[in-house]
Amino acid sequence: MCYSFFNPPNFNDPKYKSAKSVNFLEVQKDGVAPENFYLTTHLPTYYKLEDKWILPEHNSLNCVAVIDESIRIKEIRELKIGDKVVVGRTTDGSDGILIYKEGFNKSVYENFGHSVESSFSTNYDLLFKLMKYEKENKGHIVWVLGPSVVFDYDTRIALTHLAEAGFVNCLLGGNAIATHDLEGGYLNTALGQNIYTQENMPMGHYNHLDLLNEVRKSGSIKSFIDEGNVKNGFIKKLTEMDIPFVLAGSIRDDGPLPEVYSDVEDSIMKMKEQLNKATLVICLATMLHSVSAANLCSSYTVRENGMISPVYVYSIDVTENVTRKIAAAREMMAVRSIVTNVQDFVVNCERALIEKEDIHEIQNADI
Repeated sequence: MCYSFFNPPNFNDPKYKSAKSVNFLEVQKDGVAPENFYLTTHLPTYYKLEDKWILPEHNSLNCVAVIDESIRIKEIRELKIGDKVVVGRTTDGSDGILIYKEGFNKSVYENFGHSVESSFSTNYDLLFKLMKYEKENKGHIVWVLGPSVVFDYDTRIALTHLAEAGFVNCLLGGNAIATHDLEGGYLNTALGQNIYTQENMPMGHYNHLDLLNEVRKSGSIKSFIDEGNVKNGFIKKLTEMDIPFVLAGSIRDDGPLPEVYSDVEDSIMKMKEQLNKATLVICLATMLHSVSAANLCSSYTVRENGMISPVYVYSIDVTENVTRKIAAAREMMAVRSIVTNVQDFVVNCERALIEKEDIHEIQNADI
C-alpha cells in the first residue's frame, strides 16, 4: 500500500469527552469574519459539536470553519451574513478545536533535507506508486503547469501520452501554458522558438500573438481545435478527452485566451472546485500557481470506504527556492520536492508509467 492512512484520536479519552463544544459568532457583514475567528491550517483538525468530534471533508490553509449542520471550511470572502464561524485560538481540544497531526505517520511530513545534490529516487518511486493507485482507484490527479513545460517537443508528447493513459484528470495553469502549447500545435513553436530544434524563428515573437488572435476569432479553444488548426499537443488532447482545465489569468496576460478567468475570485473558486476532488497534485515550473494550489488544496481526502489518506503535493522545479516555498505553503504536510529539469521529469514519468507497447499504440492513434 502506497498510503499511510489516518488513525483518529481515541475520543473515549476523558480529556476529549470533557472538552467544550466549539464557540461561534455569526457573521455581521458579507466577507468579514467575526472577532477572534479560528484560522484554519493544513494539519488535520477536529471540531467538537455537542458530543461529536468532526473532521471536515476538506481542509484548506488560512480559511475559517463554519457550522452548517456539520463543519465546512470556507474562504473568508465566501462568508455571508448569519454564517456561524468557529472562534477561538486554542487547538489542544479543550475548547473544541483539536489539531491532530499525529494521525498520519511521520513519513507523510516533509523535511528540508533535500537539495539539488540529493538523490530523489524514493520520491520518484512513491510518485509512480501513487499515480498507479489513483488511476486504478478512481482518483483525481491534478497537474499544475507553467509554460516552460511545453517548450519542448518530447515533453508535450509525453504529457499527451500520460493524459491518454489516464494519469491526468485536470490541469491548472495560466494563459501562457495553454497559449504556448497551442502555438506548438499550430505553428510548431513556443514563444517563437521551434519546439524541436530550440531555434528562434524569424519574426517568431509574433507567433503566440497570432495564435491568440486566431483562437479569439474562433471564439474558443475547442472551436479552434475543431476547425483543424492544431496538429498535436496537451491542450488538444485534454479538449478531445473532455478533461477539465482551469486557466487563471494574471495582470500581464497577452490576449488572453477566451477560457482564461480574468476575475481573481472566479479563478480561486474554479481552482478549488477541482482541488476539492484532488487525490494527488503534481506542480511543475510555476511558483505562483503551485503555491496557490498548495494553499487551496485539502491535505487529506476521505475515500469512498471512509478511510482518510493524505493528498500529496509534488513540487518539481529547477530552483530549490521554489520547491521550498511550496513546501512551506503546504506547512510541510504531504508534500514532496524534486529539484530537477521539469522536461526530464515528465519524460521519466512517461517511461515509468506507460509500457513501450502502449506508447506505440498511442502514437499510432495520434497519427
